[in-house]
Amino acid sequence: MRADVRQVADGAYLVHGGETNWVILTEGDAVTLIDTGYPADRERLLDSLAQVGGSPEAIVAVLVTHAHNDHLGSAEHLRTAHGAPVLLHPAEVPHARREFLQQVSVGTVLANGWRPGVLPWAVHALRSGGTERRPVAAPEPFPAASGPLDLPGRPVPVHTPGHTDGHAVFHLPEAGVVVSGDALVSGHATSRLKGPQLLPAMFHHDRDRAVASLDVIGELPADVLLPGHGPVHRGSVREAADRARERAV
Repeated sequence: MRADVRQVADGAYLVHGGETNWVILTEGDAVTLIDTGYPADRERLLDSLAQVGGSPEAIVAVLVTHAHNDHLGSAEHLRTAHGAPVLLHPAEVPHARREFLQQVSVGTVLANGWRPGVLPWAVHALRSGGTERRPVAAPEPFPAASGPLDLPGRPVPVHTPGHTDGHAVFHLPEAGVVVSGDALVSGHATSRLKGPQLLPAMFHHDRDRAVASLDVIGELPADVLLPGHGPVHRGSVREAADRARERAV
């Protein structure tokens, strides 16, 4: 199964999987992987690594924006089979262990089934492992010190709670890129909107905090947005965050 891999900057690639994106950062033979798609995206994930000249063994670390199954799907496999540490914001670590679950419920999805796109999305999510129990047995928190991680791409974690309590985006200052996970997207199967936006309200654990986190994202100097859902967005990230806030009112 071929993955749709788009190079967006030197050593930075956005990959479109089964309705969810992940990001590959390369430096020589080493790789940082940000998010992993659904469990059913594993073949696409491995193909995307091969397309950029990488491999599972080359992964120095798996960074996870948040611990939903469409982003966490192959994280434990990469940890156990290939020794890649799985790193998240400290507040998201217990979520990755599945000590609790901050995710839209089946009941809420069914109650919103009349909305365009919701039922087809739900069927895809079920078939892709969206409701499976996929904990990471030994997730690790980012280092306490702020600043870039000592990993390919030198990503800087930035806490952006709301979608989940420990959601984080990753800023690549040298490349002018923000990897925004589900804190700021450019499209979704359940949304009729195109371009910068928040996910529909049912997907956020705390929508008010999700809206507030747009201010944090808007402060990051960048002109390329790599979202968890939707295509790459080019242009001021501050303006993208402002646009999403306007649409969220």
